Amino acid sequence: MNLKTSYPIGEVPHSEHPMPQAAREHWLNLNGKWEFCKIDAAGNKSFEGEILVPFSPETLNSGVDEGFVLERGAHLCYSRTVMLDKSMLQGTTVLRFGAVDSSCEVFFNGTRVGAHRGGFTAFSFDVTDVCRKGENTLEVIVFDEATRNGGARGKQSDTRGGIWYTPQSGIWQTVWLESMPKKHIRNLKITPDAMKKTVKIAADSMGGKIEIRVFDNGEEILQGKFTDEITLSYDFELWSPEHPKLYELELKNGAGDVVRSYFGVRSFGRVIDKNGKVRLSLNGKPYFFNGVLDQGYWSDGMLTYPCDAAVIDELTMLKEMGFNTVRKHIKIEPMRWYYHCDRLGLTVWQDFINGGGEYKFSHVAALPFLGFKHKDSDYKYFARENAEARAEFDTMVDEILDQLYNTVSISVWVPFNEGWGQFDSAKYTAYVHEKDPTRIIDSVSGWHDQGVGKTDLCSLHTYYTPLRVPRDPRPVVLSEFGGYSMKVEGHVFDPEKEFGYKKFKTEAELVAALRVLYLKKLKPLIAKGLCGAIYTQVSDVEEEINGLVTYDRAVQKVPTAAMREINDALMTEAAKIE
Repeated sequence: MNLKTSYPIGEVPHSEHPMPQAAREHWLNLNGKWEFCKIDAAGNKSFEGEILVPFSPETLNSGVDEGFVLERGAHLCYSRTVMLDKSMLQGTTVLRFGAVDSSCEVFFNGTRVGAHRGGFTAFSFDVTDVCRKGENTLEVIVFDEATRNGGARGKQSDTRGGIWYTPQSGIWQTVWLESMPKKHIRNLKITPDAMKKTVKIAADSMGGKIEIRVFDNGEEILQGKFTDEITLSYDFELWSPEHPKLYELELKNGAGDVVRSYFGVRSFGRVIDKNGKVRLSLNGKPYFFNGVLDQGYWSDGMLTYPCDAAVIDELTMLKEMGFNTVRKHIKIEPMRWYYHCDRLGLTVWQDFINGGGEYKFSHVAALPFLGFKHKDSDYKYFARENAEARAEFDTMVDEILDQLYNTVSISVWVPFNEGWGQFDSAKYTAYVHEKDPTRIIDSVSGWHDQGVGKTDLCSLHTYYTPLRVPRDPRPVVLSEFGGYSMKVEGHVFDPEKEFGYKKFKTEAELVAALRVLYLKKLKPLIAKGLCGAIYTQVSDVEEEINGLVTYDRAVQKVPTAAMREINDALMTEAAKIE
């Protein structure tokens, strides 16, 4: 039932440098054809052949037979040869993975170099002592019990349907090798301050000083040297969705290690407007975050988008429609996705990944809809009894904050959503604030708010009830609303099933309904204190057909010009806030 998009894949998918935030010259993309098989609990092999990395075996783009399912107790075996020359053996060689769902062991030339648990975050292993010039072997053994053992699973479910999607497994982001001198630059951390027009650069050179150079469109504007950190002052142009100004950054240590990155100077926070209402802010001024929910699922690659061009097209469409924000829902994207948000100018509300046991409908939907809240120290209520899975979440929080800290566009962290595996949210909110005080936090988006003062936002999900702005000392946002659906024949995952919060039959009906929703119901709330709104959603996903485009990205259900007209009227109202 999956649908094929029109984007070409190529022999080495996702061939661009996977980490523009910290790029080195000497790297080797390991995407492409790998040897692959599934081994069941009894040791029987099946699906022996090739797989196209980085696409999961359940996807069309993987090249694995349709109908692939990883049963309980089974695991995957990936292997390939890797040819290395002296440029990849400079002193330190690191093997990097964008993401593997959900746990894996990695062997290089027969030696176990490490393991990782958590299907959405990046990880790496130092393979210096086991790699050699010429032919090398790489093997990855993957287990995926996340949907069964309470691990991070996102929107995947063994009983897919509605807002829950087909589970997938294995390598689903880029794999690559990187080589640098033995003494190299580590732990790059970039902290801009729009109010002071400064940027603080911190890094570990492993001894000695780091030379730093800053460029504006290729022209050098700043240089300096530092050991641990340096604060650069300049009349920087400030970054915003309306003016996504980026500066290029180059770091070099005494051993000849060179890292290239970039930054934008911006600050997110809260201010009080002239009427005494608390507002979210960008660069010290009130800013209305007008966004759309993005699940990041694709009909031919599921969690893995087909190519860079597909992401650029989709993000450009959202910009041209007049949105300034994307809420990345229950997923961590490849780092290039964030780079495109940085350079195109879209702020990102970044969700963490939910885990836990089986969610009860009454707990995560029915009772919260009636206004019932529950203390999230009750692990059983939120299906969080599994201590090992809670520990995995704890580790993942640090991994996400470290991996995405330098992303210019991320304005909001969202630790929990609608009670899905929620627990100890006050503790995690305080921890995220401590580790990253530069961003806003939506602690428990949607339901089970644990109290005023424990989060930056009063965060509402409103689909069936009237839109409103409650009395609350925090900034109020509609972190989910809308969800209007329209079925496009020939472009649906399942012709017999469809999910949406309000259904329309034609484009004209859908656009007319959006005009009423935005201009009659949402727009008046801005003056009353509404600080942001996230419409559900960018694309259809399987039988959830409430997207602006279809699941196969073949049909745009809401014309760009129509959505732009609506958003322009909304933002004209928001511009009146002072």
